Amino acid sequence: MTIPRVQCLACAAIAAVIAAGAASAEEKDPRPAAGIQDNSYFVEEAYNQEAGVVQHIQALQRQRDGWQYIFVQEWPLGSQDHQISYAVPYSWVRNDIGQRVDGAGDVFLNYRPQIWTETATRPAFAPRFSLILPSGSKTKGLGDGSVGFQFNAPFSKIVSDRVTLHANAGFTHLFDVDGHHPTNYSLRASAIYAITRDFNLMLETVAEWEQTVNADRLLEREFSYTISPGFRYALNYPQLAELQVVMGAAAPIRFTQGKSTDYGVLFYLSFEHNFLDKKEPEKKLPNRFLK
Repeated sequence: MTIPRVQCLACAAIAAVIAAGAASAEEKDPRPAAGIQDNSYFVEEAYNQEAGVVQHIQALQRQRDGWQYIFVQEWPLGSQDHQISYAVPYSWVRNDIGQRVDGAGDVFLNYRPQIWTETATRPAFAPRFSLILPSGSKTKGLGDGSVGFQFNAPFSKIVSDRVTLHANAGFTHLFDVDGHHPTNYSLRASAIYAITRDFNLMLETVAEWEQTVNADRLLEREFSYTISPGFRYALNYPQLAELQVVMGAAAPIRFTQGKSTDYGVLFYLSFEHNFLDKKEPEKKLPNRFLK
């Protein structure tokens, strides 16, 4: 399959998500496809955290240059309508000049409003606005040395009892990298198949158009396409603050024009739980006790 054909498939998947119609995804939906949500690896899902529920996400990925670990924490702002989060990466890699380096990368501070919740005829939609802080060392190749911002528009739709589709379109802009203003664009799409409510198969795809500044301070452009089959499994502990532990793995394969294919592996672990005590509903007294 050639890369241009793959781009067409990604665009078709996005169109399918936006146009798809199915039964609504209600709270505690009995369908298997509604069992695990907001636990994808490369494609963002359009479901904010519910009120009083926090999520701690960890991922460890191996690609050609080395290992990268990332920690993400997501918090609701009063309700599911607003969510804030942050992402902190740490890498053990070989940089552009062949040196082995390690350290923290650029930190992301994120905000997501839940514009649409999912219904029978429309997908969920929760755009993300991110501020990029230049916390990674530019001399080591762990950061870009520039403040920037990122925007991503994720859509999610349960299209059958067992199938959920997700699609993203986004861009990243950096304000000053050696006198340049690199801007990257991406399209992402995925299909999730729920074998059971607690075990899902995943197929994620990512198309990226990237601009980078090389050692000669010249702007370079690169296109890459990633396809990543994987799985995820959930353990539920309702007696422990409704804790849900989701673990999984994926095997991303990255195709880049002019470069050899990069085969990788990713491990994922998430903890999601209530951080507020749920109040029991107030019991009403029988009429004979009312004065």
